[in-house]
Amino acid sequence: MDAQGHGRAGDIDPADQWVFDPNTGSYELRLDPAGDPAPASGNQDAGRPAGTGRRRARAPEHTRVPEPRGGRRRAAGKGPSEDFGGPDGPGGPGGPPGRAGRRKPKPKKSRKRKILYWTGGVLAFLLVGTSVAAYLIYQHLNGNIKKVDVGEKNPAVIDGPVNILVIGTDKRDGKGNKGYGDEGSVGHADTTILFHVSEDRSNATALSIPRDMITDIPECSTEQPDGSRKTIPGSKGVRFNTSLGQSGRDPGCTWQTVEKLTGLNISHFMMADFNAVKTISSAVGGVDVCVKRDIDDPKSHLKLSKGRHTIEGEEALAFVRTRHAVGYGSDLDRIQMQQQFLSAMMRKVKSGGTLTNPKKTWKLANAATKALTVDTGIGSVGKLKDLAQDLSQVDLKHVTFTTVPVVDNTDGATVLLDKAKADPLFAMVRDDVSLTEVKKQQKAQKAKEAARLKGTKADPADVRVRVLNGSGEFGAAQDTVEWMQNDEGMIRSSNGGNAPKELKKTTLEYAPNQADQARRLADSMGLPGSALKEGAEDADPMAEMTLTLGGDFKGAGTPITAPRKAPENIQRVNGDDKLCAG
Repeated sequence: MDAQGHGRAGDIDPADQWVFDPNTGSYELRLDPAGDPAPASGNQDAGRPAGTGRRRARAPEHTRVPEPRGGRRRAAGKGPSEDFGGPDGPGGPGGPPGRAGRRKPKPKKSRKRKILYWTGGVLAFLLVGTSVAAYLIYQHLNGNIKKVDVGEKNPAVIDGPVNILVIGTDKRDGKGNKGYGDEGSVGHADTTILFHVSEDRSNATALSIPRDMITDIPECSTEQPDGSRKTIPGSKGVRFNTSLGQSGRDPGCTWQTVEKLTGLNISHFMMADFNAVKTISSAVGGVDVCVKRDIDDPKSHLKLSKGRHTIEGEEALAFVRTRHAVGYGSDLDRIQMQQQFLSAMMRKVKSGGTLTNPKKTWKLANAATKALTVDTGIGSVGKLKDLAQDLSQVDLKHVTFTTVPVVDNTDGATVLLDKAKADPLFAMVRDDVSLTEVKKQQKAQKAKEAARLKGTKADPADVRVRVLNGSGEFGAAQDTVEWMQNDEGMIRSSNGGNAPKELKKTTLEYAPNQADQARRLADSMGLPGSALKEGAEDADPMAEMTLTLGGDFKGAGTPITAPRKAPENIQRVNGDDKLCAG
């Protein structure tokens, strides 16, 4: 079609290829060239009087352009069909203008012709039918997804670590949400998990944030129904769950609260309500869970005997809501139930029986998109698919669920952040340190990097280094040089100014004969082995090493690297563990 919608030569509308055949009483794929009559004999042009129409050689079957719909019609009270364009047809000497003339006997289709009709028909059905179905499905799923503009414009797939904020809201209105707790709740952040995926996609850490943890909620900007934005004042010393819903706060406020708490930059958010647990668990055919003892919780309506069960729908929702019948009856006990349920559901979704079953896949896609509210960066089926494909590289064996360390508050109803354990845990996540063992080749690489830090260390006064600022922080190089000279005794350090470009991570370039100096500097700055870049040739005795500060620079004297070992006694569940809760 041209810009005005008119057909051009060679344009084919797939729908116009199908023509009713009165001989068979069904529609068939029309293969004749547009405007040409269907042949009534082996060679209809033979003996055609001059001026009765164009003589034209028949094109090969596979190159003919289908005629437009309506090129052949059935005449009232006549035989099976009438062809236009013959000697007695419109414009021909033997018939009136615009009317078909006498009919000629229609030849019986050859076997080859029949096969061609069937083949063409099947292909057309598959191509046209499935493309239309795919389009309708795509539009349907897109229409399911709800979006919130949180003021961030991150692409679906990010080159680097990914942090997905997953929020389960206790909103009690809407389909499937009534009958639980306080109806009419604005929907607080009842369940919050920060899902961190490492830059190399080798591992992931899921941090559960207790809803009753006392924290500060920063000022945040929310989108209003008319498209304008409204600033919501911050609050100090309040429950974490009020970062959503309270005072008109949207997921962007929870987003900013978590960033301030953990120091991690969030990429996207996904939010779901009570009904999501019911519909998604049913869509995958149930989720396999295990409990250590009989559970009968009248508040969540969960009633399970000791052992393994496959739960879905209302029973699945009761499982993730229960807390009074497990452990000490606290929110922390409920978090462990939720972690077991989510890890089991992830195993179920990734199993062959779910994603290879078209019916289950459709039910899952439909249920998931209906349940989700997301940021605009992943606000379509295509973007969600791209994100899912990117994250699917992580092996479930290397996914760890853990809970932000907290201690009991004096009021007995809330908890406080345990900074002594939480700060190193957050640092490990920021630095992509896995809480599980990774693949052998990755372990070998880490061992090689660690070996660079082992060996003799030069005296601080013998360390010669030029410091470049690639961190983006004003004055970082000068601050570092002053710290080196005044606090560390590295009097031969110098400020090299700004680096040619900003770096994500700090690097130290040195020659083989400067390795002892590099180890001394790495020890002082807390540089990981991966930051050390040894050259191939020895340097002049008076030459300087080059230290380029990157985005991981946190301040002069603050170690660059995170701890390599998680704090003692933090709660964790591996994504591949099949444990019993309770």
